[in-house]
This record gives sequence, C-alpha cells and structure tokens, in this order.
Amino acid sequence: MIPGLRIDEQHKALYYEKGYWTTHTLNDIWIERVRNHGDKEYVADDQGSRLTYREVDDRAARLASWLAGHGVAVGDVVSFQIPTWAEFSIVYVACLKVGAVMHPLSWKFNDEDLVYNMNKVGTKAFICPTYFHKCDYEKMALDIADRIPSLGSVALIDKVEPSLHGLPTLSSVARASQPLTAKPAVSADDVACILTTSGTTGKSKEVMLTHNNLVFSERSFVKGFKRGERDVMFMPSPLNHATGFFHGILSPMILGGRTVLMQDFNAKGAIALMNAEGATWSMGATPFIYDILTHIEKEQGEPLETLGLFLCGGAPVPSSLVRRAWRQGILLCEIYGSTESCPHVYVPPEHCLEWDGAWSGIPFEGIEVRAVDERRREVERGGHGEECSRGPHQFVGYYADPERTDRILDGEGWFYSGDLCRIDEGGRIRITGRKKEIIIRGGENICATEIDDYLEGCPGVGKHATIGMPDNRLGERICTFVVPADGVVPTLAGITAYLHERHVARRLWPEHIELIDAIPTTATGKVKRFLLTDELKKRMGEAAAGA
Repeated sequence: MIPGLRIDEQHKALYYEKGYWTTHTLNDIWIERVRNHGDKEYVADDQGSRLTYREVDDRAARLASWLAGHGVAVGDVVSFQIPTWAEFSIVYVACLKVGAVMHPLSWKFNDEDLVYNMNKVGTKAFICPTYFHKCDYEKMALDIADRIPSLGSVALIDKVEPSLHGLPTLSSVARASQPLTAKPAVSADDVACILTTSGTTGKSKEVMLTHNNLVFSERSFVKGFKRGERDVMFMPSPLNHATGFFHGILSPMILGGRTVLMQDFNAKGAIALMNAEGATWSMGATPFIYDILTHIEKEQGEPLETLGLFLCGGAPVPSSLVRRAWRQGILLCEIYGSTESCPHVYVPPEHCLEWDGAWSGIPFEGIEVRAVDERRREVERGGHGEECSRGPHQFVGYYADPERTDRILDGEGWFYSGDLCRIDEGGRIRITGRKKEIIIRGGENICATEIDDYLEGCPGVGKHATIGMPDNRLGERICTFVVPADGVVPTLAGITAYLHERHVARRLWPEHIELIDAIPTTATGKVKRFLLTDELKKRMGEAAAGA
C-alpha cells in the first residue's frame, strides 16, 4: 500500500459517473495502441534511435520479465534516470507491464541526490545509462547500491557505451529474457507514477498520480488542443518532468501518434530536427520558443516548415512573444498547471490571437478553478487571490508526507497552488505570479512577474527576473537582475525611460538593477528567485564590507 494516498470517495464516484475516470489503466491503453498501430513509429530521438509501437512493446515485455524475475511486484517502485532518449519509452512501458510505480529522476542527479530520493520512496529496481555527459552512471549506481536497503537490482541503458562493470543492460536483457505476457492486477485508481518536483524553493516533494489522473489529463490535453494521431510532437524537455514525460511521451501514445525527442536543446538544431521529422506541435518553457524565434529573426535561420502550435508553460506568456510566434505561422498558447495539478488551464488555439497573451486560459472540462483570499474564501470576480483547483487530474498526495499534503490539499479536494490569479466574469484566468513573488514595498503588494513582463523588449535587456531588495525604510524595494543583450550594457536610467515611454505605472519601475551572466531556472524554466535573493544578499554584504 502506497503511504499517504488521498482519493475522496465522493468525488471518485462523481468522476466515474461522468466518465472522467474509467477502469482502463495506462497498460490497457498501451496494449490497444500496439494492437492498432504496431508498425507505426512511436518515438525517435536526435541520437539515432527509432522505435515502432511493436518494437517498444517487445523490448519492454522482456525488461518487464527481467524485473519480475528480480522481485519487482505490483506496487513496487522502479526508479530510472534517463536523458531525453527514446529508450525512456521501453522503461516506462516495462513498468506498466509488471505493475510497478514509475519514478523518473533527473539525469543530473548525483550520488547523494539518488540515495536521498530512492530511499524516500523505497526503490526496488533502478535503471540508468552506462555513461553519459562525462559521467560513469554505472559506477555511481554500484557505489550507492549498499546505501539503499530496498534496492534489489540495477540495469543499464547501453546506448552510448557498453557495460564496463558487468551489470545487465537493455541489450543483454532483451537477448536473455522471454517477453512477459501476464497482465498485472492493477486498478486505474492505483498510483502509476511518482514525480519528484524540482521546486523553486529548493525543497523537493514526491507527487503521486494515479492511472486515472494521467489518462484524464492527457486526454483532456490532446482534446483541448485538437490533436490527432497524425500529429508529431517535438519534445526537448527533460523526461522526469510532467512536460517531458506526460505531454511529450504519454499524450502521443494516447493519440496513437508519434513523438520526437531532443537530447540537448539548441535553437538551430531544434529547427532542423522539427523540419526533418515533420513536427506539428511542441511544448516547453518560454526559453525554448524564445530562442527558436530569436534564431529565425536575428540569424536569418531556417524557418519552421510544419510546426503550427507551441504550448508554453512555466510562466505567463507576454503578448510580444505571441505576436512574434504568429509572424512565423505558430500559434503560441499558454498552458498552466503544476506537477500536483497537471496543466488544467489553457488558451484554446482559436482564442490565441484574440486574447494575445492577456489570459492564461480557461479550465479543461471537468476541472474547477477559483481564486481565494488568505482565509481561503472565494474572492469577487476580477479580484486577486490564490489560484486553487479541483478535478479528476489532480494528484493524490505527497508520498509518505501527510503533513505537507494537508497544507495544500483540503478535505474538499481543493489544491492550493501558491500562485496568484484573477478570474473575469467569463471565467478566463490570468496567472499573475507566485505568492512568494510578491514584493511588499511600503505596505503595497507588487507582483515581480508583472514587472518582468513589462521589461520584455527593453533595449539591452536579455533574460531578467525581479525580486525584492531589503530596505530599512520601505521593507523592500524593486531589484531586477538582468542579462545584458545585443552588446548593450543596460542602465537603470535607460530601463526607467523605456517604461516611462510605454506609460507603465511608476510603482512598477525597478529601483535597482544587478547584472548577471545567467538567470537561474529550474529544468522547466521557472526562475529560482531564492537563488537570486541569496546572490543579492551576498553582493550587498560585499558592498557593505567595502564601504
């Protein structure tokens, strides 16, 4: 039994009654896709791998047989640390076939990260590359195995190098194992996946999602954006996150479609790959599409020939970016959610240009969203409040962490995101920032991301992020970290003049700027403002010491 599981019986009955939830597991859907699309290519990557649905099925069935032979049973956790490779699909399908809980981890995790996260969920088996990005993953796995009491077996993906230390590989398992044919006794209400959140506060959480959560989410996702089996997804995001795994791998499978993965994103290579593979849609944080558009515009790079839809999550999408994308024939639609509440707000493609970045979207069918005050009372339409959501998509708790679950998931099933929003009379939602991204200046609440939006397009200002700067008189002042762009060193006077010309309220003008080489972000593009706060404290301390 997975500890900490929360499924409200009243809403469970409602979701089944409305057909939002069914008795079909991800494994059931996978079996149907292989039956109907066996010879169709399912997944390819920029490293040369190409696999049809049937090829993935056969290799996954052999890996599942190996896992079962090494003691992995229904409900056991299988952790895997895999780059953005097609082989990820073999591993996740093997987990479905044996009834294991999928637990993808960042390929950037070191030995201490792995020990902490695998001990936290009681990992039974672990799968990783032999070697990748100058790291000997096989040796690291051997070194930490004794520190994870629950770990019974390790297997390797020999995509780059063969095994150097004698551990079994996907190739050797495929040769030695017969395919597993028996279906596991798994319910659609069982936990299918545990995702480790990257977080913007430095503290990770283990988010549990059931088969029904994921199937509903991805079916809503592809329906809302009017996708079909002929669509080709381009996915450059890490596969241990909801964007990469659920939207980049699972949603094409739900469709019986195809996906193309990119290991190391760069704009020029991404454009060439999308054109070669006929990609029709993609999803990622704003830096991905920003870099692609900038390359086309400034480098007179190759245009995108088939991409018509890009879904942008992780931060509000400025209207300037929407218009830049449309000049290249791309509808840039914002989509909003979190690991706990998988994207549940979206801009329908037919409203993309009309709304022009002014709204984060509307909820998918079956999902409720409201804005509440600090006492969790719903605010009037148009007023600012904390965004909260409820629906069939929502996570069922943090693994073995009931106290943390209780803080953000109430008894009526509402998940409190920590994000601020406003909702208009028509139900359109605008995410305006994090509660923790509020700067309190002289008693006035100022949204840091709103300032960031106004600075888009300012000469000399590349990537940027605003935080509160400690001030003895006002509590906080507005400080913006800026990466210089176009060979121009931005100045505070130049920035404020730019905002003045555009009639931006003076209360939203930065009062101090700090130049920086790069803005720290999570793998999905969210700014790690806590790191900028630490950097500012360090710089202020050094300045005080030198005074």
